[in-house]
Amino acid sequence: MPRPIDILLVEDDPGDVELTTETLKEAKMLVEIHTAENGEQALAYLRKEGAHRDASDPDLILLDLNMPIMDGREFLRVMKRDDSLRKIPVVVLTTSSADEEVMRSYDLGANCYVTKPVGLEQFSKVVHAIESFWLTVVKLPPRGHPAERR
Repeated sequence: MPRPIDILLVEDDPGDVELTTETLKEAKMLVEIHTAENGEQALAYLRKEGAHRDASDPDLILLDLNMPIMDGREFLRVMKRDDSLRKIPVVVLTTSSADEEVMRSYDLGANCYVTKPVGLEQFSKVVHAIESFWLTVVKLPPRGHPAERR
């Protein structure tokens, strides 16, 4: 049996977390979804700190930019400077469509930038498109830290 695809969803809006999670669970492939409400929690998860000691290494991160404590921009900046984390693909999934935000996200190391649509049906379509591309078309890097990779 193939291993599940691990996704870390970094999002502070409970409604978006629920909708994204439910949409991804409709996938034809086995998906394991973990959540963090801000960049600090996400870094603790990735670094296996505290309660996240047994956390799995994500294959993909879905990241909102506008969150409290540590926003998505700062998270990207820190994560992409960490040699053990920087190869994990990050899809920015946020409400802003401003060119400055798009450019800044790519400059910080985002692998993809997607603007969240307003309607539920459109949002679901966008999540399905991300899933289809990133989980079936793209070859993801091996999971784990470099020393742990096969």
